[in-house]
Amino acid sequence: MPIPLLETLMALVIPEILDETCSTRQALERLSAKWRILLIYSLLDGPHRHADLRRRLPGITQKVLTETLRGMIEDGLVLRQVHKETAPQHVEYSLTGLGKSLEEPLAAICAWAVGHGDGHRVGV
Repeated sequence: MPIPLLETLMALVIPEILDETCSTRQALERLSAKWRILLIYSLLDGPHRHADLRRRLPGITQKVLTETLRGMIEDGLVLRQVHKETAPQHVEYSLTGLGKSLEEPLAAICAWAVGHGDGHRVGV
């Protein structure tokens, strides 16, 4: 029996996400690390200093914030800009174009959560 055209097209678009080498899986694993999505949201309105980000994210430690920002810089999501080299240093973090490109997909997830957040648990 021939495969319908829609199924054929979907098979070409949907990645093999269970494969460890799948770029979609790798992206999801990086983004799903605790604090990364919240940091992206914190930086969507523009650059912020380290202390500002700590205030915006209650519960994150200085060490975890620093480590998370470093990882996001390595992944090309965040830019670290030093505006004053001498003490006290003035450093700001902002989203790169790649980081900003996550705004629309994250907005879709937020809209989904709001639409399904009337007391139901996700997955139930």
